Amino acid sequence: MTNKSFFLVLGVLLISGCSSIDKKSSVSFQQENKKEHFVSEVWQSDQGNGTYLNPILNADYSDPDVIRVGDDFYMTASSFNCSPGLPILHSKDLVNWTIINYAINKIVPEKVFDVPQHSKGVWAPSIRYHNKEFYIYWGDPDFGVYMVKTKNPAGKWEAPVLVMEGKGIIDPCPLWDGENIYLIHAWAGSRAGINSMLTVNRMNKEGTKVIDEGKNVFDGHDKHHTLEGPKLYKKDGYYYIFAPAGGVATGWQLVLRSKNIYGPYEEKVVLEQGKTNINGPHQGAWVTTPNNDSWFFHFQDKEVYGRVLFLEPMTWKNDWPEMGKDLDGNGIWEPVLEYKKPNVGRQYVIQTPPDSDEFNEGKYGMQWQWYGNSSVKWSAQIPGTDYLRLFCMSKKDLANLWDMPSLLLQKLPAENFTVTTKVKLNIEWDTAGKTAGLLMMGQSYAYVGITYEEGKFWVKQVTCTDAINGKSEKIIEKKVLPSYEVYLRMEVKGPDATCLYSYSIDGVYFEKIGENFKAQRDLWISAKMGIFSVSENNVRMGSYADFDWFRVKKSEMTRK
Repeated sequence: MTNKSFFLVLGVLLISGCSSIDKKSSVSFQQENKKEHFVSEVWQSDQGNGTYLNPILNADYSDPDVIRVGDDFYMTASSFNCSPGLPILHSKDLVNWTIINYAINKIVPEKVFDVPQHSKGVWAPSIRYHNKEFYIYWGDPDFGVYMVKTKNPAGKWEAPVLVMEGKGIIDPCPLWDGENIYLIHAWAGSRAGINSMLTVNRMNKEGTKVIDEGKNVFDGHDKHHTLEGPKLYKKDGYYYIFAPAGGVATGWQLVLRSKNIYGPYEEKVVLEQGKTNINGPHQGAWVTTPNNDSWFFHFQDKEVYGRVLFLEPMTWKNDWPEMGKDLDGNGIWEPVLEYKKPNVGRQYVIQTPPDSDEFNEGKYGMQWQWYGNSSVKWSAQIPGTDYLRLFCMSKKDLANLWDMPSLLLQKLPAENFTVTTKVKLNIEWDTAGKTAGLLMMGQSYAYVGITYEEGKFWVKQVTCTDAINGKSEKIIEKKVLPSYEVYLRMEVKGPDATCLYSYSIDGVYFEKIGENFKAQRDLWISAKMGIFSVSENNVRMGSYADFDWFRVKKSEMTRK
């Protein structure tokens, strides 16, 4: 609702004699309205003129799946080892999205994921709506297929159920077909010893358990190696399987069809990179608008920036889908960079998932995730405060931050941007070895932070090359601070996510510190930016960092 709409509603209520809306509630409503309509300063897809730019989400929303329920669209994506997991995004027009929830608070089995399990956890989910309930199925390559469900995607989701136990069973997708419930899945060669194969199982009527051994329905070894990520649909008497093949960065989109769920299946490549610079294009979802127009989601692998989300126009011809545009005339279509927005009956407000955060009421926003399963011990989050308090959690015997679960991180929102935060490092017991900072995390990482040592506060820039293999941090530059408060800044420049670090005493003049750092991705996910507060091993407990805010802005290099 716009501000104009709000005041029209207010006027109607007053005319009706309902004069109980006081100033406080009015301000609260407008603040909530503003919160719902966050617009990033560094990337927005909606051009405001009836067109959109790809990517619609310029961030690491890997393996997306999308459904429509009425006039509302819902999306989820892979979250791997980060928690909370299974982000739930909402849209009214397929272009403007915001995060409304997560389906799981902690990754299961919980004890396993209390320590970051890089590249493991929640892989390639599918979201479906059946009998007034929302379902999400996902594959954990080490444990099997899980499912969660709810009646309200913005509310509480039920506890995960293990639907099918086993190693290497990935990328599941259900289909309710009359009295039958089917589940299709792929195989991870690293665990199962086989890949490029699609298998269909039957489930019980509740969708909570696989009830047979399954049947293999398509073998991609001859022409479609690394076949994975299947989505199962039924239309006009055909069963359709949408599945990528050929590898994440080098593959294509394959569609299979058959009159029988178990095949045999006809095949057709319907989307490829062609002469575009949009590699993949990989793994996605078919969705229709209320007027029955078809659209297709997929991702592009942008390496350190992760897997960014594309929206393609889609039509049907001779019972086969066509996606994007046939730019080179070879009968296989390619992704588009710009297109007119889907026709959903009206224009909706421009919004994006949040990146900046004021930490109002002592809480962090929906965009944040921890590196492992979260703990209430890591953050105070006290209502009535206007900062986020992170306690200095012990690194114990860790060589670096690679396996530190209490890092609070979020996706990179664009190729070029600047992020600034203000932090106070509060020291208890005059104890050294405490550090809080602004971090670019990946297989190698770097940060600018404030630390307490030798009875003084210092600002330092630190790098850790090859953190994944247990290498130690290296202090590049270190300077004395006059107090326990400092502004920290990181400028990120594309196309390779080069990071430049600086700090400020007054928030106006920023002084460069350390050396430039080329960010590296994590395993299967992008590099991530965020904040942290840690204590070295074998030092007295205590101390905490108060982060006033976290603000993402355009940098001089930023391009729309």
